[in-house]
Amino acid sequence: MTLNALVVRGGWEGHRPVEATDMFIPFLERAGYQVRVEASPDVYADADAMAATDLVLQCVTMSQISGEQVAGLRAAVEAGTGLTGWHGGIVDSYRASSDYLQLVGGQFATHPGKEPCERQGGQEDNYLPHTVNLTALGREHPVTAGIEDFDLVTEQYWVLHDDLVDVLATTTHPTRPWHPWHRPITSPAVWTRRWGAGRIVVTTPGHSLDVLEHPSVRTVIERGMLWASRTASAS
Repeated sequence: MTLNALVVRGGWEGHRPVEATDMFIPFLERAGYQVRVEASPDVYADADAMAATDLVLQCVTMSQISGEQVAGLRAAVEAGTGLTGWHGGIVDSYRASSDYLQLVGGQFATHPGKEPCERQGGQEDNYLPHTVNLTALGREHPVTAGIEDFDLVTEQYWVLHDDLVDVLATTTHPTRPWHPWHRPITSPAVWTRRWGAGRIVVTTPGHSLDVLEHPSVRTVIERGMLWASRTASAS
């Protein structure tokens, strides 16, 4: 049985949407998916195309979506289409759409930076060493089972989220003299979400290609694509 995956990519070029998604298309093809690639969310408004889609892999950062497009995406997920993605490509995609934010369950707020005297004006100013910690649920969930806590040096996402997310991994922002918060803040780093008959998987690490190549990050993303897909959702 052939499954249909839809890759929607675009938005801010700093997240390398074409190169990043190209890393995962061969995996999908080996797993038996027929892959369609689109450069905008226009396809979400095509009800026939979305009804035939088993999985949406989205990598669109800081862009816009119309009411018709987000309604089409929401309807497809509710009917069983899976949705997944990483980093800003899914949790910083359409800031102005509250309907989209409700669908995915979280929104990027910030990525704290280095001490001001260490900053040089580039993206690396926000690359901090941090740990991704598996939760008790994450140690048993098919997407993350067998993965141990792992360390990264990259953007550490601070995410605003709701209580419908099932958190598989977290990361904690420590207090620092140059930051205004007064206690450590724990954000979800990997979560799943049920929406109607559909499944959603969000992985917040993934700012750059080297992070996506990290064995644990890549494993989570690949397993997440399979778990979110319509056939898994119907099981």
